[in-house]
Amino acid sequence: MHSVLLVLAAVILTFGVVLLYDSTKPLPQHLTQRDINTAVERALAAAPSKPSIASRAYEIVRPSVVQVDVTTVSAGGRPGTALGGGVVVDDTGTIITSLHVVKDAARIAVTFADGSRSEAEVTTSQPENDLAVLRPREIPDDLVPATLAGSAGLLIGDEVIAVGNPFGMSDSVSAGVVSGLGRSIKSRKTGEILTNLIQFDAAVNPGNSGGPLVDRNGEVVGIVTALLNPTDQEVFIGIGLAVPIETAAGAAGAPPV
Repeated sequence: MHSVLLVLAAVILTFGVVLLYDSTKPLPQHLTQRDINTAVERALAAAPSKPSIASRAYEIVRPSVVQVDVTTVSAGGRPGTALGGGVVVDDTGTIITSLHVVKDAARIAVTFADGSRSEAEVTTSQPENDLAVLRPREIPDDLVPATLAGSAGLLIGDEVIAVGNPFGMSDSVSAGVVSGLGRSIKSRKTGEILTNLIQFDAAVNPGNSGGPLVDRNGEVVGIVTALLNPTDQEVFIGIGLAVPIETAAGAAGAPPV
């Protein structure tokens, strides 16, 4: 009987301690909108930021993009200059660009991603596709050819970026989506009818021609060839056009993609 009373006393004492502990705990406070906003801001600040799709794609393709500077001589002997972009497609330094960028060139110089420069010459051209293939005299040791992706898998609405030198602003990136496929236009530069073009709405301007159109994986799907503007002004109003990379790769003798 004595042992039973001891056990009962221990239980009562334990229960009393628990009640005392609960009574010392602060009562839960009502959360205000300010408390919620502060908590959300702290959570967002603590979360690691993720690079955008355009940023990731650009970092992948950047080592393969070149700037093309051209000194031209017109039929009347008048000197001039032209500027565009290009993309390296193999380990030997083969570069694809737009034919109208290097048309009438007296001298062609390319600047690689590492800043090194080299003279280059046109080895192949396709006026019907506004394409030219360049061979640089020297290539950097760390040259990285681009990964090419056939445009057959492209869908309207797919995200793309254009890399080039609009109005001389080197190494510029713009982002948009594929707006249409299988487009045809008459080139103002060459007079040729260009067919099976990729339409996109990433901003392009003079200086973007010859540069790559890149998908979200950093793979080249086209070569920027034109912007469409119903006026005589060569400024972007929402329609850019690119030659599919499988056409361009064929001009360079590269394996089909």
